[in-house]
Amino acid sequence: MSARNSQANKAAARERLRQERERQAKKEKIRRQITVGVSALAVLAVAGGVGYAVMQANKPSQWEAAKDRTSVTAPKNTSGENGTTLVIGKPAAKKTLELYEDSRCPICATFEQQVGETIEKDVSAGKYKIKYVGATFIDNSDQGEGSKNALSALGAALDVSPEAFLDYKAALYSAKYHPEESKDKFADDSYLLEIAGTVPALKSNAEFKKNVEKGTFDAWAMKMSEAFDKSGVKGTPTVKMDGKTVTDARGNAPMTVPEFTVAIDKALKG
Repeated sequence: MSARNSQANKAAARERLRQERERQAKKEKIRRQITVGVSALAVLAVAGGVGYAVMQANKPSQWEAAKDRTSVTAPKNTSGENGTTLVIGKPAAKKTLELYEDSRCPICATFEQQVGETIEKDVSAGKYKIKYVGATFIDNSDQGEGSKNALSALGAALDVSPEAFLDYKAALYSAKYHPEESKDKFADDSYLLEIAGTVPALKSNAEFKKNVEKGTFDAWAMKMSEAFDKSGVKGTPTVKMDGKTVTDARGNAPMTVPEFTVAIDKALKG
């Protein structure tokens, strides 16, 4: 091989090597651009996700929104500001028994199971009216939404009739359906509707079902809860007759029919 051919071959080899290096350099540049672009998108996605999470965290809950609502839809058969005065009984009855209860309260459930029927008989007989004040403080102490949701559902029952309200309240507090305080079963609309299926006036009642599922009376329930908070009552169940607390001999809410009868007869004379 001549020196000229040898030099030409070396030059060609060097040119091929240069071109290959240029191709590799271009590929590396494109790869870096793609990596940077993807990383930027990932950062934006993370930032967007964090922003959305922060936005959702700061978004008021269903119940906070209901509490702040200025326009309140109150159930039928109520009176007073925002419909928070709930009185059931014969207009001629001169005395009013006030019942302060939280739907998740286990002691309230025992109270209703023991003396609820007696109260309903007394109301039907015209011995006194009842004024119901619903609380939701257990949702705060034990976490959850059951007290509020059940109170809203009670509003939906009251919208049907006072009798439906009393029957539904009895069913909610019944031994069969009332959950342990730590179990927030009343937060589930389907469970509230299942219980309503035992009340003739509410079973297959499309309007009642719609009001429960839509939360028609959520804002009302929050206003009712505020009325309880402003009452000064610290625990449930609390029973009052025309503003004066009714208790058994030990100073507690009367939890049996004999204790209740004695305490009520004394209150009616007072």
